[in-house]
Amino acid sequence: MITANRYFRETFGHKMYKASISLNVTCPNRDGSKGTGGCIFCSEGGSGEFAASGYSVKNQIYEAMDQVRHKAGSDAGYIAYFQSFTNTYCEPEFLAKVLSEASSVQGIEAVSIATRPDCLSSAIMEVLFRQAKKMPLFVELGLQTASDETAELINRCYLTEEYTEAVIKLKDIGANVITHIIFGLPGETREMMMDTVKLAVDSGSDGYKFTCLYVLENTPLEKLYRENKVEILGMEEYFDIVEDALKLLPENAVVHRFTGDGPKKILIAPVWTMNKRAVINYINRRFFS
Repeated sequence: MITANRYFRETFGHKMYKASISLNVTCPNRDGSKGTGGCIFCSEGGSGEFAASGYSVKNQIYEAMDQVRHKAGSDAGYIAYFQSFTNTYCEPEFLAKVLSEASSVQGIEAVSIATRPDCLSSAIMEVLFRQAKKMPLFVELGLQTASDETAELINRCYLTEEYTEAVIKLKDIGANVITHIIFGLPGETREMMMDTVKLAVDSGSDGYKFTCLYVLENTPLEKLYRENKVEILGMEEYFDIVEDALKLLPENAVVHRFTGDGPKKILIAPVWTMNKRAVINYINRRFFS
């Protein structure tokens, strides 16, 4: 297992920071083409609450760079990170335009795109192929679970086999695939969670983002939580699961995230994720001491 910080330093020769971007796009399980309401845990911001907001791609990147410049230093590099919603759920011409705009910003050395496996048409794949020839391309796929039963419960609206097919297609064009996995989804046993990790490993995922399930205001998950139909993992319980997951990863796998932290203004549970410094210190003591 390799940490993201080590991987980026070894790959690019220096520390890398993400400049988060929010596009005017949505998801097929929000707009009615496959479903409505989005995944039950997803807020109105579509997992992009920490992205720069508002205007052009270039200006969002400049704003994001300014926010970290004091700690990044002059020798750092940046990744243009298309974070919110499904960033390939758009016209190919639009995607090509925004990728070109992001790539032209001085200091951008790579592009990362968060998307869904079922939003990778042949035309979109051609755009991604051209981008991957310009600079390193990371594509983040929201798998969350390998169980189609759980997927139906969380309103994911695509079959797990579409994920495995997407990984193959993306790796064929030279993209680096990062898989999002959530631990603690409703009704899932630890065995089911490990089955998700195994599926991602067997599919050939290059990197992994683990997170605990967290409850945000005004989401369908909040209603289930208020009705005591969802149990939220405690910190030690969650990291016990992460430890088991790490044992399943190949040596060259990159772990980009050990857990997520929801936006504090709308976070209901788990409260332990609010103290980010304490969580980071715990991770360092448990996994790197």
